Amino acid sequence: MARPRIAVTTSNRSGWRIFPLVALNVRGGGGRAVRWGAGRPSRLADVDGLIIGGGDDISPELYGGALHLSVRIDANRDALELRLAQEALDMGIPILGICRGAQMINVAAGGSLDQDAYRTHGHSTHYRTILPRKTIHPLPGSGLAGIAGAQDMRVNALHSQAVDRVGAGLQVAARDDGGMIQAVEAAGRFVLGVQWHPEHLFYARRQRALFKALVDAAR
Repeated sequence: MARPRIAVTTSNRSGWRIFPLVALNVRGGGGRAVRWGAGRPSRLADVDGLIIGGGDDISPELYGGALHLSVRIDANRDALELRLAQEALDMGIPILGICRGAQMINVAAGGSLDQDAYRTHGHSTHYRTILPRKTIHPLPGSGLAGIAGAQDMRVNALHSQAVDRVGAGLQVAARDDGGMIQAVEAAGRFVLGVQWHPEHLFYARRQRALFKALVDAAR
């Protein structure tokens, strides 16, 4: 059977560095990754699944927030990924969101973001590392728990923003010790957004399981 084609959106600045790592994880899960970005062909009819990758902050203009001077945005990428996320949600195409991608899924579903999440969640330890130092808690009965196990999970963290108001059709799938949302999902289909970077944790069985679950859903 042919490997399902999984589109992976990336930044035009750093995609050359990130895409090979995501593609390795997709291949390990049984799929074949194709890189998409602003200015590249991007028709969901040509693929079986979608990964919205990490990178720059999302413009708060997309969810009615105020623009902070410290926010670094890419308007072209925002427009591309918002369209793709909305279309994929409408079409029932499996989606995995990574960090920024989790936030974009939430925005596409009508939710909002907290631009200074660690100020809001003062008891959440602020890590900024690709090493698995942050502890998160999958919610019992969530799809995430079904894929990767219900036990606490050690993950990496590179974000400063997080999901605030959860979008329509989504639900919280994990939180950290301070209550900050760390994953969102949709019930009854494969839509999963994780606030960490599982592509860097390819040596961890529970992280590889996320990519395999996406590919299996796309198949």
